[in-house]
Formats: sequence, C-alpha cells, structure tokens
Amino acid sequence: MKKSVSLSILISIAALFVSGNLFAQGKWGADSAECIKYMSYYKEYYKQKAYDEATPNWRKAYSLCPATASQNMLIDGAVLMRRLISKNASDAAYRNALVDTLLTLHETRAQYYPKYAVTALNNKGLDMANYIKNDSEKLYTGYEGIIERNAEQTKSQILLYDLQAAIDQYQGGSLDAETVINIFQRNSDLLEKAPSNNEIEKEQNQKVKQDMGNVFAASKVASCDHLIELYGPRIEADPENLKLAQTIVKTMSMTDDCNSNDIYLKAVTTMYKLEPSANSAYYLFKLHSARGNVDEAIKYMEEAIASDDSDSYTDADWNYELATYYFKNGMNSKAFECANTVAASSEKLAGKAYFLIGTIWGATRCGGDEIAARAPFWVACDYMIKAKNADETLTEAANQYISQYSTYFPKSEEAFMYDITNGQSYTVVCGGMRANTTVRTNK
Repeated sequence: MKKSVSLSILISIAALFVSGNLFAQGKWGADSAECIKYMSYYKEYYKQKAYDEATPNWRKAYSLCPATASQNMLIDGAVLMRRLISKNASDAAYRNALVDTLLTLHETRAQYYPKYAVTALNNKGLDMANYIKNDSEKLYTGYEGIIERNAEQTKSQILLYDLQAAIDQYQGGSLDAETVINIFQRNSDLLEKAPSNNEIEKEQNQKVKQDMGNVFAASKVASCDHLIELYGPRIEADPENLKLAQTIVKTMSMTDDCNSNDIYLKAVTTMYKLEPSANSAYYLFKLHSARGNVDEAIKYMEEAIASDDSDSYTDADWNYELATYYFKNGMNSKAFECANTVAASSEKLAGKAYFLIGTIWGATRCGGDEIAARAPFWVACDYMIKAKNADETLTEAANQYISQYSTYFPKSEEAFMYDITNGQSYTVVCGGMRANTTVRTNK
C-alpha cells in the first residue's frame, strides 16, 4: 500500500512539474515546486482515503499554494477539517480553531470561484449549524451574511436557522422585536422564491416553511398588541401598499387571536382591492360575518361566488354557506332562493339544501286564515322528504322534523270548513317565497 502510494506521488509530482513550468508562478505561487509537491502528496493519500497522512500534507499545500491553484484543495480541506473537528471534540480551543478554518475555506472558495459561491456559502451555513454551539451572535451574523449574498438561493434550512438565531438574540436582549419580525417576513419571502429542482426539495422547502411558522409563533416575539402598534401607523400612512398588507396578514395570522382587529381587516381589504380573487373575497366574508357586519359579509360572499376564478364545486359550497347565513340573519326569502340554486347545481349538496329549505319553511310564519298559517308546514315536510331521499345520512334528522311539523297540520274538520281536503293541491305564497304542495290533515 505505502509503496503504491509513494510511486503514484512521484509520478504525479513529475506531471505537475511539467505543467508548473507552463504556468510559471501565477497558478502555483512563489514556491511553485513546493506547492506542487505537497499538493501531489496530499491528493494521493486523499484518494486512498488515508486521511491521517493526507492532512499534514494538505496543510503544507494550503500554506504554500494560492487559492487559485485548485478548487479541490479547498473542498478536500473542508472534508479533512470536519474529520479533525470530530476527533478533537474534547479540546475546545483547538476545535474552535478548526471550525474557523473550515468556515474560512468556504469563504475562500466563494471568493475565488464565484461560479460556485452559492454552494460554498450554503455549505458554510450548514457547517455553522453543525459546529457552532451556544453563540447566537456568531450564528446570526454569519447567516445574515450568507443570506445577503445568496438571497433566494439560500438553502432553506439556513433561513430557518437564521430565524432561530435572531429569536435567541432577541431573547438575550440584542435584537428588538421589529427586527425579528422583519427577518421572519424576509426569510418567508425568500423561501417562496426558492427554486425547487425536484419533489424532494419541494417537500423540504414546504416543511421548512411550516417549521419557520411554528418557531416564530412559539417564540411569542410578536404579541398582537405589539403588531397593532407596529403596523397600525404604517397601513394608515400607506393603505395602498400591497406588500405591507401581505406582511401584516401573514404575521398576524400566525399570532394567537390576532385576526379580529381593524388593522388585520384593513390589510385583507387592501389585498383584495389590489389583487382581487375569489378566495380573498370569501375570506373577507368570514371576517365581516364574525364581526356582525352582515351587509359587508354578504357583499363579499356574492363577489366571491361571481368571481371567474372559483369553480362550480366551490360556488355550490359557498352558495350553501351564504344561504345558511341569510337564514341565520332572518332573510328567509334570500336563503330560500340561494338554497334552491344549490339544490339545482350540486348533487352532492342537494340533500343539505333541501333540508335547509325545509327548515326555512318550518320557521316561516304566514298571515291569513287558519289554513294559510299552517300551510308552510306541508312545504317543510315536502322538503324534508326530499332531503332524506337525496342524502340518506339526513334521514334521522329529517324524520324528526317531519314528526314535529306534522303536529301543526290542520285538523280535518278545520280543512272542511275552508273547503279543502286531503290530497288536494295547494299553493303557498308567503314571505317572498312560493311553493306548490299537497293538503294533509290530522284527525
């Protein structure tokens, strides 16, 4: 083994001397012969995985050769440094010096081989996370430098590590809450832009995104009161700023009980105004309905349903939700109309729509004679029958309502007094609604 390595070294040295004469001192430095010799020594040992023998020769080559001599010298040196760091874990001073050398190798590679700068800096960030412990300031400063240069090409894990380091600095009193909030938003934006070359990277980026949100929320850096104090004046001064509005919505959404204030509502409204969509209109419906702003809620839901970017399945769901909202707010005729639209357009929701219509008729009180007052209960039962026929999961509930509503049917002698009989067709017109039904009486 030793003889084989030695012979290879001699052959390599000879070859490098020939090429060294061609490049003179430019590539190999002032002492080109020594540089070439030790470069060859370490490489041959390294190829044979004789790392203990490779290390002193690499050190000599690194001290003699300029960085431009070989990019592999820097890459191989990083591997050797990591091995030494692991072997010298108990010697804190030596280990720290080795870590500094490792990080310097990445920086040197980024400086002299700009084509590979992104990779070198990302590797630096990962090595920082692995080898620097209990020094949030050094980690934060280092990560920020990497992110400044790599931007959206920063490895997703480094964005997460940077946020954690910033939170640690905040908790230690070195950063204020606003800085940490801005870092969270910036890193989130960079992650959105990060390239995903394959499904594995895509899944990894998605996981980091979720982890960043969890870390930020758990840190309690941003209390809702603080966010209102921070963002309130900004959105008042610049209400048309889409990026600001998006930042407010994203940050407040991750803070406990922070989506029912005026600042949040203004930010969502700005987003909808500047970039209207069915989903943002629907979200505004939810916000306004939660605050009891009935007219505003209905307006936004109608806009969501009318939007071109919602499909028929979503429209059916939203129409059903709107019908229910109408009913809860005493707008029975609107609820009836909307629920009928659902029943006609969605087989999946038809049963629920019929059930709702039956409930609407059962809650409707009509004027007129005794028969007219009781006629809505016939219609209510008609729709409950339709509901259980369309959706068998509604059978039990529908039967309960049918039993309840049937008790309000007129007695046969009452019907006789108004010249109507069982089985006769009857039209009910009441509260802006109309339905054809069949007379039913109780004995």
